[in-house]
Amino acid sequence: MSRIRQFLRPDQIRELSLLLIIVLIVLFFGGQIDNYYSPRTFQRISSAVMIILVVAVGETMVMITRNIDLSVSAIVGVTAYVAGEQVSLHKDMTPLMVLLLAIGLGAVLGLINGLLVAYGNIPAIVSTLGTLAIYRGVLVEYGRGANVLVRDLPDWLVDLPRANLFSIGEIDIRLLFGVAVAVVLVFHLVLVFLPYGRRLYAIGSNPDAARMLGLPARRVVLIAFVLCGALSGLGGFIYLARFGTISFNAAQGLHMQVIAAVVVGGVSVVGGSGTMFGMLLGAVLMGILEQSLIRMQINEFWKDAIFGLFILVAVASDALVMNRVRDMWARAAIRMREAAVPKE
Repeated sequence: MSRIRQFLRPDQIRELSLLLIIVLIVLFFGGQIDNYYSPRTFQRISSAVMIILVVAVGETMVMITRNIDLSVSAIVGVTAYVAGEQVSLHKDMTPLMVLLLAIGLGAVLGLINGLLVAYGNIPAIVSTLGTLAIYRGVLVEYGRGANVLVRDLPDWLVDLPRANLFSIGEIDIRLLFGVAVAVVLVFHLVLVFLPYGRRLYAIGSNPDAARMLGLPARRVVLIAFVLCGALSGLGGFIYLARFGTISFNAAQGLHMQVIAAVVVGGVSVVGGSGTMFGMLLGAVLMGILEQSLIRMQINEFWKDAIFGLFILVAVASDALVMNRVRDMWARAAIRMREAAVPKE
C-alpha cells in the first residue's frame, strides 16, 4: 500500500482517469462515425490540438499561480493578423523573423496583462477580460476590415502545415504538431526541475506564505503572464500557417477551449496544483471531442455547451473528490513519516 501511495499521487490518479475517458470516447465515436480509425482522423485531431496545446502551456503556468488569462484568444488573433500582414507586405522576411515578430508581440501583450495583475493589483479575471476586449478592438481598428489572404503569403508559410517530421506507418507526424509537443515537454521540465517552476506552485498554493518566505511573487507572476503571451504569439504563428486567411475575429472563442483543456487536465482553478502532462491529456480530449462532433455535424452551440459542461465537471470533481484524495494522501504521508521515526 505504501508503494501505491509513493508512485500514485492525486495528480496521477486524475491523469489515469483522463486516459480511460479518452479511450472510452474514442471507442464511442469509432462506433458512430464511419472510417473513424484512420490516419485522416489523426491528422484532423493533431491539427486542432497543436494550437490549443501551445497556448494552454502558458495558461497552465498562469493558473498554477492562482490567476487566469482570458485574453489568450485575442493575443492569438492579433499576432496571427499582424505577422500575416507583415509577411504579405515584405516577402523577403525570413521564417525566423516572422516567428520572432509573433512571439515578441505576444510577449508585449502578455507583459501588459502581467503588469495589471502583479503590480496593479487588479484581479486577473477582470484585467484580462478587459484586455481581451481591448486587444480585439485594436485588431478591428488596425485591420480596418481587410483580411490577410492565403494568396498573399509566401510559399514556405503556406506549405508549412504539410511539412513532416517523420512517419509511423501511414500516419505522418507534422512539424508543427511536433513543435507543440516539444513546447509541452520543455515547460514540463521547467515546472519539475527549475526553481521558477517550484516558485509557481508555492505562490499558487499559498501566496501570503510565499511572500513571507521572501519569494518574489510579483515578478514570478509577471513572468508567467509574459510567457503566456509569448506562447500565445507562437500559437498565433501556427494559426496563421494553418488557416492562412486571417480576419479580425481570428481565434475568437479559443480561450474557452484552452481553459477547458487546462481545467479538465487537472490544473486547479485555485492554483498550486496541476501538470503539463495532465494538460496535454485535457487538450487531446478537447481535440477529439471537437473534431468528432464536427464530423457528426453537431451544432456549434452544442459543441460549446459540451466544452462548458466538461469545465464544470472538472471543477466540481476537483473540489469534491480530488481535494479529499489529496487530504487523504497527505495524512497517509504524515503517518508514514511518524512510523519511520524510531520510538525511544
